[in-house]
Amino acid sequence: MIRVLIPSGALGLGYDKVALARGIGAGPDLIAIDGGSTDSGPSYLGRGVSKYARAATKAEWKGLIEARAEAGVPLVIGTAGTCGTGSAVDWLYDITVEILTELGQTARIAVLKSDQPIARVREALATNRISPLPHAPHIDADLIGQCTHIVALAGAEQIAAALDTGADIVIAGRTTDTAIIAALPIQRGMHPGAAWHGAKIGECGALCATNPQSGVILVDVDEAGFTVTPLADGAHATPHTVSAHMLYENSDPFILYEPGGHLDVTGASYVALDDTRVRVEGSEWVPSDRYTVKLEGARVAGYQTILIAILRDPRYVASVQDWCDDIAVRHADRVAQRMGLGPQDYSLELRLVGQNATLGALEPRAGSAAEVGVMGIVTAQTQEQANDIGKLLNPFLLHHPLTQDEEQPTFAFPFSPAEIDRGPAWEFCLNHVMEMADPMEAFTLQVHDA
Repeated sequence: MIRVLIPSGALGLGYDKVALARGIGAGPDLIAIDGGSTDSGPSYLGRGVSKYARAATKAEWKGLIEARAEAGVPLVIGTAGTCGTGSAVDWLYDITVEILTELGQTARIAVLKSDQPIARVREALATNRISPLPHAPHIDADLIGQCTHIVALAGAEQIAAALDTGADIVIAGRTTDTAIIAALPIQRGMHPGAAWHGAKIGECGALCATNPQSGVILVDVDEAGFTVTPLADGAHATPHTVSAHMLYENSDPFILYEPGGHLDVTGASYVALDDTRVRVEGSEWVPSDRYTVKLEGARVAGYQTILIAILRDPRYVASVQDWCDDIAVRHADRVAQRMGLGPQDYSLELRLVGQNATLGALEPRAGSAAEVGVMGIVTAQTQEQANDIGKLLNPFLLHHPLTQDEEQPTFAFPFSPAEIDRGPAWEFCLNHVMEMADPMEAFTLQVHDA
């Protein structure tokens, strides 16, 4: 049996220190934690930075480094620094060395990087080794060249290679959320279907339990299946909470694709061992004929300026969509006259904050709001251009009347200046897989004795 301790769904979300101590006392073989996500959008990949504060990251990472030393087992983090770029890996590596120095500890650190050079991706595209996933955008050599960062999602093979170095700490670039948990059990000969399924259930810590914010769980993988044990007070795993996690961030509740194959849980059984633990058996790993890794890339889609106005007059709140529609037409005419720009050169969104802002036409709740915020989002080819277009929008948001025969109204800007430059607006532009002859050919691995 291989026992994996998972402190939290991601470094930066916090973890229950009492539960973590219980996990260390249970004698794990590995401590694994995810370091990132695409949940907060493409900006972090585009810029190669973490969304979490350095101070918070350091505090949580220090606690895990101390736990690793106490347990005497490897500590593995995947998708370091939110996005998993080389710059984010280096950021966490520097924090790690800083912590080790403060603690008076030494450690062997394996650094796995997932960055993909533009030339490599272009060559793979030219030789038909890149395939689109469903709904992927069309890509060509020019689009690939516009990406500021491209990463490949490492799987169990790359994490196993890092562990084979004898590393105390593995800092990995972009990985699948499951790979950092599944790698050691597979490497030690445990049931591969159980390893991948247990990794999927454990990827977000206690999200598979009744107290999802508590974080800390154990996943025990053996030759036949796996067992999930939440460790915080008041956290209980049930067959429902465990089986439901296959739906999380997954388009098929029975199939999960990973580098080198897919997990099939069609025949899995979920049994409550007691009021806390759940045992799962029957999961199968199906190897694929070719080894592929998913690619993620981000590029600058434009530059943005935003403005916010707040309306409280009941007539305007009730008719705010008509008000916005009229402004959009008049603003477009003014931009064309003053700047010579058309719809192909920029975009303007007027989002209603507080009135169907989330669901739009699908909103089921009736009733009118007391006030509504109108957020104008201008996206253009340069920041100067976006700001100028925003300035042309300013007087409309401040004074535009519903009808031409009424007194000129005045609305509220919460900020001055009203135009707020957001800078680059990023977009994901790759949703493809790349075929490789060797799992390590698109990854680099270095070892440092720190």
